[in-house]
Amino acid sequence: MTKKRLSFEKSLDTLEKIVEELEGGSLTLDEALERYERGMAAHKECAQILAAAEKRIEVLLKQDSGFETAPLDADGTEGGSAP
Repeated sequence: MTKKRLSFEKSLDTLEKIVEELEGGSLTLDEALERYERGMAAHKECAQILAAAEKRIEVLLKQDSGFETAPLDADGTEGGSAP
């Protein structure tokens, strides 16, 4: 049986709820460890979805000869240069 992939938004929502629970401080150690494991799984799912989206964008850009792929810096600008 194949595991159905959650949407990015659902995985991110799950991760945010888990973080809130962990930050609340009312969980037992076992509950906190279980939430941490679920949180790491949600994080991995988000990272995989984002990586797949990035690859799809790169393919689309490469198909159109007028564009090239370029890495973005943390501020969202190409190569760190300000527009």
